Amino acid sequence: MVKQTIQIFARVKPPVRKHQQGIYSIDEDEKLIPSLEIILPRDLADGFVNNKRESYKFKFQRIFDQDANQETVFENIAKPVAGSVLAGYNGTIFAYGQTGSGKTFTITGGAERYSDRGIIPRTLSYIFEQLQKDSSKIYTTHISYLEIYNECGYDLLDPRHEASSLEDLPKVTILEDPDQNIHLKNLTLHQATTEEEALNLLFLGDTNRMIAETPMNQASTRSHCIFTIHLSSKEPGSATVRHAKLHLVDLAGSERVAKTGVGGHLLTEAKYINLSLHYLEQVIIALSEKHRSHIPYRNSMMTSVLRDSLGGNCMTTMIATLSLEKRNLDESISTCRFAQRVALIKNEAVLNEEINPRLVIKRLQKEIQELKDELAMVTGEQRTEALTEAELLQLEKLITSFLEDQDSDSRLEVGADMRKVHHCFHHLKKLLNDKKILENNTVSSESKDQDCQEPLKEEEYRKLRDILKQRDNEINILVNMLKKEKKKAQEALHLAGMDRREFRQSQSPPFRLGNPEEGQRMRLSSAPSQAQDFSILGKRSSLLHKKIGMREEMSLGCQEAFEIFKRDHADSVTIDDNKQILKQRFSEAKALGESINEARSKIGHLKEEITQRHIQQVALGISENMAVPLMPDQQEEKLRSQLEEEKRRYKTMFTRLKALKVEIEHLQLLMDKAKVKLQKEFEVWWAEEATNLQVNSPAVNSLDHTKPFLQTSDSQHERSQLLSNKSDVNARKILPSPCPSPHSQKQSSTSTPLEDSIPKRPVSSIPLTGDSQTDSDIIAFIKARQSILQKQ
Repeated sequence: MVKQTIQIFARVKPPVRKHQQGIYSIDEDEKLIPSLEIILPRDLADGFVNNKRESYKFKFQRIFDQDANQETVFENIAKPVAGSVLAGYNGTIFAYGQTGSGKTFTITGGAERYSDRGIIPRTLSYIFEQLQKDSSKIYTTHISYLEIYNECGYDLLDPRHEASSLEDLPKVTILEDPDQNIHLKNLTLHQATTEEEALNLLFLGDTNRMIAETPMNQASTRSHCIFTIHLSSKEPGSATVRHAKLHLVDLAGSERVAKTGVGGHLLTEAKYINLSLHYLEQVIIALSEKHRSHIPYRNSMMTSVLRDSLGGNCMTTMIATLSLEKRNLDESISTCRFAQRVALIKNEAVLNEEINPRLVIKRLQKEIQELKDELAMVTGEQRTEALTEAELLQLEKLITSFLEDQDSDSRLEVGADMRKVHHCFHHLKKLLNDKKILENNTVSSESKDQDCQEPLKEEEYRKLRDILKQRDNEINILVNMLKKEKKKAQEALHLAGMDRREFRQSQSPPFRLGNPEEGQRMRLSSAPSQAQDFSILGKRSSLLHKKIGMREEMSLGCQEAFEIFKRDHADSVTIDDNKQILKQRFSEAKALGESINEARSKIGHLKEEITQRHIQQVALGISENMAVPLMPDQQEEKLRSQLEEEKRRYKTMFTRLKALKVEIEHLQLLMDKAKVKLQKEFEVWWAEEATNLQVNSPAVNSLDHTKPFLQTSDSQHERSQLLSNKSDVNARKILPSPCPSPHSQKQSSTSTPLEDSIPKRPVSSIPLTGDSQTDSDIIAFIKARQSILQKQ
């Protein structure tokens, strides 16, 4: 950090005509600070005494007299500031003085001779010369040129500046971040890699400046201009970047309107110039006071932009340009007083270094990769983000062998990989928790076993007997349902035969003799109605798997019984009718939707034809200089009538579609209610059937004096023989018996003794368990029994 006051210098402009001697004197003693003394000649008026002060003395770091050239000014003022900018500090050089005192000549220079170059071009040459000499760092240079005209900022390097007026250009606005740093919106930064590119940008900006002729100066700049050089530097491989900026400011000159006598647009410009310089002086006065809490930077745009240069992080230098002619002495004294106040301000310049986050990320990523490579070289294996399945399995084997090893000196070697170490600890913790849970369960089960070991055996016998009784209960229900189905099939076949004989007797001889094909067709037409019951029986098994989601908790036998119950239920016809109606409504709604879309497209087409008709009539009237008829013609009337008809048709169909939607939703609701009702009624019926079989089952009391396994050994042997006859059955469904022929009807009466001869097992009141394996055995047993009945 460098703490110093603002450096002030004075430069005296050569007069246009030879001035009187004795107006000012310069004292440049080496031991003392140089001083400038301005002497005011005393004018004696008629009858008045002039008591004004005759001598004013001001101190500066250095005073450049009339014979000082541009090179001397640059070497003493701008070169040290440019050197500090190359080192990483912010810098500012601004010229202050009245209009026509040589500010623009000092900052920018003259255009007549090469030696008249000002501070800006010489500074650019010096900076790029130093950059070429210093090859140890990487430098980046950007240029910006801001003009403040009538308290509005403009970008002098905007490419549209030459093609547009000043008011049409985008204005530069000031933005302030939470850290009170100033950012200029719409101000472009142009990169300059060589001195030539930077000078071209300077000349472009000078061409676009606002210049006007005034009584004090033939080419007076009517705006404040700030030429900024942004410099960034970093060493190769380093993440530290240095940023610095150099403001070279050419202020517009103050002028007394009463003396110059300007008016109109020049008067407006003079007001804004004097106002901004007044705000600058207020900031200087506030900064020079020690106990001042508020600094009015925001009063003007110029003071906001130069906030760091005035009392901030910057090394600032001021050049006071003086025109020491007799008529300008008052303005020159005012300029010197302003410089003395500026010299009281202290700035704290800080080295602007920051770490580039992108470079830090790249360096850390490179370092991580190098460490991974070194670790892989030491361990001999390449690591990934997570352990593979093979590595996890190998670790579990190592842990198992380590726990089973009885040697107290054994060690678990997993290497230096912390991922494997953490996994081993996690696995050991899991094994310990599982062991604790197992021990607790074992202790509780042992205590119970010791107390009730004998009753446990009796309990097992009772459970096995109850399961067996439950399965016999289900078999009996299914056998009864099978008998009912056989009886219904026989009755349907008998009725079909009776209908066929009646039909043959009712046919007349001419139809039988004259057109036998017609009679055959009539007989075949009744075939669907005759075979309807048999087709329903054939589809019964296929419905078993369609309602699995609704009856997942049912056993296989219970599901078969539900399908038969549903077919015989009174509501099944209603459900089927509702399904057919719902299908018809869906088809009708689809057709209506297509018709509505067609009507909509036709309406649009008719509207387009009417519009085209209007356009044609207007075009015809324009071409023939005829008035457009107010009343529509017959063709248009026809189109309009078609349009109204289509609209009525569209509205009718849309109303019908809404009614269909309501009807479809109502039908779906009715079907859902009927299905729920059917499910509940089946559950009640199934429970009643199970209760009836339990009450009417024989040989319940025959088990009271013998063991259960001894009582059922013969019946189990008989079941195993029946099951072995049908071991190759793949589908576990209750298939309906085939349609019996007249010959098989005679044999069906002989199957009753075989049915009654099958032994029945004891039953109990234990509820159904729904064991799938036991249900499959029951189905196989029933199919084997059915096969035997058919063979008989």
